[in-house]
Amino acid sequence: RRLEMEIATALGCFVGFAFGGLVFVAYKLGLLYQLFHKTETQSPRHGGESVAEVLRAHGVKFVFTLVGGHISPILVACEKLGIRIVDTRHEATAVFAADAVARLSGTVGVAAVTAGPGLTNTVTAVKNAQMAESPLLLLGGAAATLLQGRGALQDIDQMSLFKPLCKFCASVRSVKDIAITVRKALAIAQSGTPGPVFIEFPIDTLYPFHLVSKEFGVKNPPKGIMGKVVTWYLHNHLKNLFAGAWETRDVSPLPVHIPQATDNQVQKCIELVSRAKKPVILLGSQATLPPTPADDIRAALESLGIPCFLGGMSRGMLGRNSPLHIRQNRRDALKEADLVLLAGTVCDFRLSYGRVLNRRSRIIAVNRDKTQLLKNSDMFWKPTVAIQGDAGSFLLRLSKGLKGHTCPEDWPQSLKAGDVTKEKANRGKADEKTDRHLNPLSVLHRVDELMADDSIIVADGGDFVGSAAYIMRPRGPLRWLDPGAFGTLGVGGGFALGAKLKHPLSITTPVIALVGNDACWSQIAREQVPILGSNVACGLAFTDYHIVADGYGGKGTLIGREDEDKLDGIIKEAQKETRQGRATLLNVLIGKTNFREGSISV
Repeated sequence: RRLEMEIATALGCFVGFAFGGLVFVAYKLGLLYQLFHKTETQSPRHGGESVAEVLRAHGVKFVFTLVGGHISPILVACEKLGIRIVDTRHEATAVFAADAVARLSGTVGVAAVTAGPGLTNTVTAVKNAQMAESPLLLLGGAAATLLQGRGALQDIDQMSLFKPLCKFCASVRSVKDIAITVRKALAIAQSGTPGPVFIEFPIDTLYPFHLVSKEFGVKNPPKGIMGKVVTWYLHNHLKNLFAGAWETRDVSPLPVHIPQATDNQVQKCIELVSRAKKPVILLGSQATLPPTPADDIRAALESLGIPCFLGGMSRGMLGRNSPLHIRQNRRDALKEADLVLLAGTVCDFRLSYGRVLNRRSRIIAVNRDKTQLLKNSDMFWKPTVAIQGDAGSFLLRLSKGLKGHTCPEDWPQSLKAGDVTKEKANRGKADEKTDRHLNPLSVLHRVDELMADDSIIVADGGDFVGSAAYIMRPRGPLRWLDPGAFGTLGVGGGFALGAKLKHPLSITTPVIALVGNDACWSQIAREQVPILGSNVACGLAFTDYHIVADGYGGKGTLIGREDEDKLDGIIKEAQKETRQGRATLLNVLIGKTNFREGSISV
């Protein structure tokens, strides 16, 4: 037993000396660090100011948010620097609005939300932005650096949650690191394939030193050496947290990397296109990304003279009535085509995983993302030329190389003739009477005819929006917003908010909401009822959405079959209301048609 006691005493002494040595070393290192990085303990400045300075230097005009104590310094500092803070009623809406700004402006959209549930509420919207390839910066609050993992309010492992969703994730650990972290995140969001990035800010990196110091203080420290060690540790951690916080730092944008096709790849494609008799271009959202202006891409497409199918953000790229824009019969056109150019278009479910492509066709695929570029190429299709690069820049170089060469006129003319025939048939369906209420196709045609040329269409929903995609025609580029590949419902409010703010002269944010009210999840019921024999969970009520609009301070109007002859006047009145700064909602009761019969939702 005496031997055991002697061994225990020896080990205790060793541990004590080792611990004391470590404390001494840590103390000296802390002093050395603070010697080179001054800590201004009396400064009223806070970390939110560093965030705001970087955002302003990058041209950020809006920050969308739902306020929370963790992020208040960011919001206050942004407002002081002239960045507009736009408050929403749900964190997902804040991210959807930031996403819309990113898509329409070509810059990074920014949303700031509080810790814990504030961030978890954004997950769907962030994933939607990831799949839509939108450059988005999500700023999130977090528990204090020393309290993470200790049961603090709204403390969860946020980094693990967002790493699968974002191109870049970072947790700020000192105030001096804020500027470079935000600059880096903004550059990554726009480089390569654009996408969302996430930065979490522990609350003690955002508030002033004196407030953080007050919270860090130990009111009843343990007695003896342990109390002194704890007090010293907290004091040293605080000094390191703010060391060098207000030293002058560069806040200008970092370089953005955009992959480009090589000269050899472009030349090979020029040769392929020059020999094609029936070429087709499928334009995706990537073609609208910076650095190439949309008007330049439109000019390039018109110079090439190749018939185009437009999807995603590229809808409207060729205007309302271009002879090159083919809207109908895409599957048939792809069967005939001898060359297909996938300019930012992906062979996922929207192209039946590549099965709609003719195996005898020459296929040129251009995409910034290698995975998307070659998706399903090992099963259903093979690219003749696969280019990991920017689609918009590629189209300009292709057009320049083919200057003087034109596509055989009979090919686009034949596709356009088929287009006209199909749209006449669709118009005929719009004239049919439904069993009850209004024909949704007729409503959509009327809205399309009366829509102002500078309108931005936000598509949110199932069957009604699926029909709108066939009928409504954006008047120009960047005037159509839909969720993208993720197929998220609920984007409407946020997208409309962001789109209206990007619209010229938008002091207020009035929009027109057109609700196709069929009291059913029709897109699901169309297959569920005939296949499984039940309408369970698909049937709804004809809800009074117009009354809800009135309650929110807008103008709501109920439109039924008895109002059919007055529909034009109602739409014009809604346009007048929005010009006067009042949001309107048209609750249109619609019936059933067989227009999209056979389409599936999975």
